[in-house]
Amino acid sequence: MSFSHTGHLHGLDHDHGHDTGTDHARRLRVALFITALILVAEVVGGFAANSLALLADAGHMLTDVAALGLSLFASSFGSRPETPKRTYGYRRLEILAAFFNGATLLLVSGFIVYEAVRRITAPEPVGGTLMLIVAAIGLVANVVAARTLHPASSGSLNVRGAYVHILSDLLGSVGTLIAALLIRFTGWLQADPIASIVVTLLVIRSAWLLVRESVDVLLESTPANISAGAVRTQLEAIPGVESVHDLHVWSVTSGVVAMSAHAIVRESERHQHVLEHVHDAMRLFGIQHVTIQLERREMYEREMHLHA
Repeated sequence: MSFSHTGHLHGLDHDHGHDTGTDHARRLRVALFITALILVAEVVGGFAANSLALLADAGHMLTDVAALGLSLFASSFGSRPETPKRTYGYRRLEILAAFFNGATLLLVSGFIVYEAVRRITAPEPVGGTLMLIVAAIGLVANVVAARTLHPASSGSLNVRGAYVHILSDLLGSVGTLIAALLIRFTGWLQADPIASIVVTLLVIRSAWLLVRESVDVLLESTPANISAGAVRTQLEAIPGVESVHDLHVWSVTSGVVAMSAHAIVRESERHQHVLEHVHDAMRLFGIQHVTIQLERREMYEREMHLHA
């Protein structure tokens, strides 16, 4: 005989989740509006001043506008309830949005580094004063956008993806501002492409981490902060549990971790006791969605046939 039990998926109160999603969407809308304004200013200023640093920052801004728009869509659409066809709902849209954000940032960064290297060997005249003004405006606007997204960035991979984009542009504005000061007061034209390279290299690291984490979620890898071995040890320490097999731990989306396992519990009268202890034990790891199948005897051959 086998016995299974599934814990509640949401882990959090539905109304609380809805309120959180609404707050995330509001913050993303504000950041999108600010970023779109900076994009226009930097494109116009970049061409007028012939500044690669400004155009590079504008390139990041363009991906930011697309990324923030996608993040806003994912945040709003992802809060829809699950259906018989999509039993997890649209929760993973935010993971796809985060992956897209990181990937596009890596592609744009590669192009900027290529163009900057070309300009170091063949510097072009740059309007330092205009570059300085636009960079200062961009810096202030990016600080406002970053402060808007920061409170929600730790609880959502999607919002964190947008936040990383904004931070990259903030760093870009700082680098552009320094380069503009050097050009304005020393005439050193190479400061423009060098600033682009330095800022872009900083951006690449954050973008790569975002892509890697998104891929881990999509591949249903064990979350980095949870040890599958520790989960197994905790389960096998429960009285009545003889052994645990077919153990899986994965993230459904940001903040929602699931676990499934099979456990040998030969004494049927212990099943309810074991179930209760399993749920209590998994709370220690922050796992909200628990599915445990209790078995009175080994079923390896049958399970191997089912998994084939």
